[in-house]
Amino acid sequence: MPALLQEPPFRHDYTPKTGVLLINLGTPQAPTAKALRPYLKQFLSDTRVIEIPKAVWWFILNGIILNVRPRKSAAKYASIWTAEGSPLLVNTRKQASLLKGLLGERGHRHLVVDYAMRYGQPSVQDALQRMRQAGVERLLVVPLYPQYAGSSSATALDDVFRTLMRMRNMPELRTVRHFHDNPGYIQALAHSVREHWRVNGRADKLVMSFHGVPRFTLDKGDPYHCECLKTGRLLGEALGLAKDEYVVCFQSRFGKAEWIKPYTTEVLTKLAKEGVAKIDIMCPGFVSDCLETLEEIAMEGKEDFLTHGGKEYRYIPCLNDHPAWISALGDLAETHLGGWIATSDDAEIRQQRALNCGAKS
Repeated sequence: MPALLQEPPFRHDYTPKTGVLLINLGTPQAPTAKALRPYLKQFLSDTRVIEIPKAVWWFILNGIILNVRPRKSAAKYASIWTAEGSPLLVNTRKQASLLKGLLGERGHRHLVVDYAMRYGQPSVQDALQRMRQAGVERLLVVPLYPQYAGSSSATALDDVFRTLMRMRNMPELRTVRHFHDNPGYIQALAHSVREHWRVNGRADKLVMSFHGVPRFTLDKGDPYHCECLKTGRLLGEALGLAKDEYVVCFQSRFGKAEWIKPYTTEVLTKLAKEGVAKIDIMCPGFVSDCLETLEEIAMEGKEDFLTHGGKEYRYIPCLNDHPAWISALGDLAETHLGGWIATSDDAEIRQQRALNCGAKS
């Protein structure tokens, strides 16, 4: 077992705190091949992401992929990089800040809210150590994946558990498994679509593109595919759409194996060839815009659709820092923090401080 992490010095007179940790996928530190290589190596070495025998995959990853893909991926990242940095990192940081502010307005001023990336920086371990230094003894972990998948939600929690195994003084722990059918999340998505429609009008079809996973994961019991379909159905109902007015599909196929269908690229091509002139497209499985939404869907998807005869292609941004989403995230956190926080935690803190002082004496 790895060495235990350093703990803050134990004190009787400190106030134990409750924390919320948001975890997103991750991002390279820069849109360069040099920065992409360690990021991709960490990501693609995760056995929950790549379920190929390790010995076989090691040669493929180190002998081929890491010698070719960093340059290609760097060019794609460069096309969506902002002055503030990676869109995923920028949006996740904003979400954590806005969530802390919202919960403070709701009376939970002493909550510690932080964020981390499963791959890259800031790491889960660093975030958890910061929270321990801040006195967090009760921890809610929120993987920012609405639909549960072993290759996303589970691996984020794996990283949390690995770090906790190295802590001498573990915090009490709660986790959010998924929120694919959470009413606040669905309404936030619907609100963003309605705002888009108010400005641009409705298209002929609403396309909901989710990240794909290999088909065998569904056969082996991963609920991701079903949860994506439920999100799509609930969003369609919230918008008052008939079943033929929207379509659910899956993007980001990797390798030659069959993935869950229908594939987004094939759907876009088919719609264009069938004479659907105008589509709106969104990515409900991502709460923050990132490479997969801004480059793959907003750029590559547009080219696919227009090249095959489509006339107008409108991308609806992810929830990002939308007020309806931040409110839904606050509701989600409060629900899972039930019993750990009161309407105002000032009284609890004063009581705990008094008890600590008594213990010290």
